[in-house]
Amino acid sequence: MKIGCVKEIKAQEFRVGMTPAAAQEAVAHGHAVMIETGAGLGAGFTDADYVAAGAAIAADAATVWTEAEMVVKVKEPQAGERAQLRPGQVLFTYLHLAPDPEQTADLIKSGATCIAYETVTDRNGGLPLLAPMSEVAGRLAPQVGA
Repeated sequence: MKIGCVKEIKAQEFRVGMTPAAAQEAVAHGHAVMIETGAGLGAGFTDADYVAAGAAIAADAATVWTEAEMVVKVKEPQAGERAQLRPGQVLFTYLHLAPDPEQTADLIKSGATCIAYETVTDRNGGLPLLAPMSEVAGRLAPQVGA
């Protein structure tokens, strides 16, 4: 599978959907990985880190959206990103659909398979992708409140 990761465009979002370690793991399992140039900078990862992990660097987000069979992100896709989704493509990210009917309609219309991190369950019914985020939020809440 050709896996792509784009730079987050939502305001004040500096995380990246794939770390170089995740890219290396995917490559080791036979997948091709393409990272938009500069996608990891906000999280402290350079393009060279991704190249060392076996990923290719794409010149822009449009290339990733066009060529990737699966796109990995952190935040819900913005309107311009949703317009680039296509039938048969997989989107893997946080979606938070409940308060965003416009996003929901766009995702359905796209024909893509959209997997929300917050709905992925393990064998025991736990939420392994949501739990770490909840833990971070819980630890930060008293500091923000103060």
